[in-house]
Amino acid sequence: MSYLNQITSPTLLINEQLTRANIKRMADKAARNGKKLVPHWKTAQSHEIGNWAKAYGIKEVTASSIKLAEYLCGQGWENIHIAFPFNILEIPRLNYLAANQSLSVQVVNPVTAQKLADELAHEVGFFIEVDAGYGRTGVHIADFGTMESILRIAASSDKLNFKGFYLHPGHTYYTPDKAGIYEQSRQALHMLKMKYQSEFPGLVTRVGDTPGCAVTEDFGDVDELGPGNFVFFDLMQAELGSCSKEDISVCLAVPVVDINQERKEILVHGGGVHLAKDVLVDANGNKNFGEVVFLDEKGWTIPADRSYLKSISQEHGLIKASDSLMATVKVGDLLGILPVHSCMTADCMGEYLSLEGKKIDHCEGASWK
Repeated sequence: MSYLNQITSPTLLINEQLTRANIKRMADKAARNGKKLVPHWKTAQSHEIGNWAKAYGIKEVTASSIKLAEYLCGQGWENIHIAFPFNILEIPRLNYLAANQSLSVQVVNPVTAQKLADELAHEVGFFIEVDAGYGRTGVHIADFGTMESILRIAASSDKLNFKGFYLHPGHTYYTPDKAGIYEQSRQALHMLKMKYQSEFPGLVTRVGDTPGCAVTEDFGDVDELGPGNFVFFDLMQAELGSCSKEDISVCLAVPVVDINQERKEILVHGGGVHLAKDVLVDANGNKNFGEVVFLDEKGWTIPADRSYLKSISQEHGLIKASDSLMATVKVGDLLGILPVHSCMTADCMGEYLSLEGKKIDHCEGASWK
C-alpha cells in the first residue's frame, strides 16, 4: 500500500535516502578534517534515525534535555551529552540514568558545579559552556574566575569529571558573516585549550551549529563538531546557505479542505500545532510559514512556481497559491509543506512516516515510559 493511502490528517513524512545522505555528508566532512562528529539529536529525537547515524561511524550523541537523554539511553551510545545548562533539580534523575549510561552535562556556574559535586552518585562528565559572542548562555570567554571556580569544585569530587569546553555560536543564524564568527569561535576555543591543556591534557573542545558546520572547512584545532539540524535541514537552513531545498528530508503532508479561486488561496489542515510558528519574511514583508511541494509515490518534488503558507493559526494553514497550483488542486488532495524549522515541526508531530509506509519513532510521541 502506498504511504499516501495512510494519510488522512497532518503527517510528517521522512525521506530516508535524503536523511542518510545528509548524515553521511556531515560525517565525511568531520572525518576529512580529523574531527569527531557528535550530532545534536534535538532535531531527530529518534531511535531508528539514530541507527542510521551509527552506520556512518557516529558513536556519541547530544541531547537537549534529560528527558531526551533518558529516551536515548540503552541504545548503544558510548556517551550522551546533555547540552543545556544543567538543572540541579534533576540530579536524582541524572543519578538514576548514570548508573547504566555514560553521560555528560553542561555547567555554567559554580552553584551547579557544587550541587553536582555534593550529590552525584555515579561518575558524570561535564563541559564548561562558554560564550564568545552569542549572548544566550555560557561563561564569558574572558571570565576565567568563574571557569576556575568550577574547575576547583570539580577537582574536589571523584564523580564530576571535566571533559572540556563547549561553544554554540548560534549567532551564525542571524548574520551572513559565518566565516568571521567561526574564526572568533576557533580562536576562543584555541585560547582555552592552550591555557588549560597542560593541567587537563585530555580536554576536548566542541563547537556546534548547523550553519557554521555546513559551510566551514577550516575548524582549526577544535576537536569535535556538534551540529543538529543538518540531519533534516529546512527552509531556514536553505536561506542561510547551509543546504539546497532539495536536501530537505522531511515535509508535512496536509489535506486540502477549501479553495478560494478569487483570492488564489488554499486552506489546508496544518497549522501551528503541526509546524510550530517559525517564519521567514521576504524583502517585501511577506511571511512564509512553509513552502508547497507536490507529493507522489516516490516522495515529493519542488514545483517551479512557488506556493507558500502565508498564515497559520492553531489548526489552519492558508496557502498563497501559484496559478499552476490553482489550476490543478482539488478539495481532498494532499500537499506537502517544507518546514521553516524542521526541529520544531518534528517536535510538534511526535513521529514520522517513511516513504515506504513505516512509522518511525520520536521522543515526544512515543509511549516509552
